[in-house]
Amino acid sequence: MDYIIKTEGLHCGHCEASVETELMKVAGVADADADHDTNTVEVTCTGEVAPSELMAAVEAAGFKALSVEAA
Repeated sequence: MDYIIKTEGLHCGHCEASVETELMKVAGVADADADHDTNTVEVTCTGEVAPSELMAAVEAAGFKALSVEAA
């Protein structure tokens, strides 16, 4: 399943990389592509991943996760 995470606080490529790195640590996440221009992250999962786990990873990177929607 794929998800779109709406975030707050992404300002540059380094911010994107930080969020992507944390999301890739979540079991079942195959790819994460953050975009600071839109403050969104596209996440591709190979298995079941709880939206709360994705939000927690964004928060662990130091950013605010506003919502997680199925893509």
